[in-house]
Amino acid sequence: MSILWLKDRLQNAYGELISEQIWRGYETERPVTLRVNLLKTDTKSVMEELFRCGIETERVDWYDSALTVKNVREESLVSTDIYRNGQIYLQSLSSMLPPLYLEPCADENILDMTAAPGGKTTQMSALSYGRAFITACERDAFRAERLRFNIEKQGAPRVTVLKTDALKLDDYFQFDKILLDAPCSGSGTLNLKRSVKISEKLVAGRRGCAAAKPGGAALQGGHCSAKEFTYQSAETIKKRRDFSLLDMFRIALRK
Repeated sequence: MSILWLKDRLQNAYGELISEQIWRGYETERPVTLRVNLLKTDTKSVMEELFRCGIETERVDWYDSALTVKNVREESLVSTDIYRNGQIYLQSLSSMLPPLYLEPCADENILDMTAAPGGKTTQMSALSYGRAFITACERDAFRAERLRFNIEKQGAPRVTVLKTDALKLDDYFQFDKILLDAPCSGSGTLNLKRSVKISEKLVAGRRGCAAAKPGGAALQGGHCSAKEFTYQSAETIKKRRDFSLLDMFRIALRK
């Protein structure tokens, strides 16, 4: 993806002021962030334990389970006991948003269509206090094993891993809620110090959303800062009228 091409797209979509803010975000080193696994511990205990290890953290005001790490990088965290035993999960703040929007509840049947490595899957389990029934799909064998490992490490109950393409699920499966963290341009996760690549695949999720029960909800997330990619992806699946399509990108623009 050409840097100039992306700059032009951002400016056309958002105007000069907002596009400049997005660009400054690309140029800034992302903070280290983590999610406290409420299935095993609580935020106060994690902050105290990390402080004893010389690691300073700060709460994120919009999500009590999220912490920003102030003085170390990821390598220092992975050597701690609370990381090894699954009490924390290294996760970007943006990837914590889709499960919060979906609001998983006890006894709901939930489909995570592209689940590996398991951050959102285990977060949904924690948000439902381990009481939602989650089907986590991953078609790649290696990534499916990594998904199983993280689910076990996080102690997430009622999660079934299927090594399959979620778009090929049998019609037998019906879900109250569906999380589709859709493949897109990836432009929202760029780091200008690294090479820039773009996926040309825009998900066609009609089959996935066909698995939603009448009255259910499907949430489309992604890491794309260019509006047209997210909108085109959403429009391909917004054909049924008996369930709600919660487009996280559109929700965020309204806030």
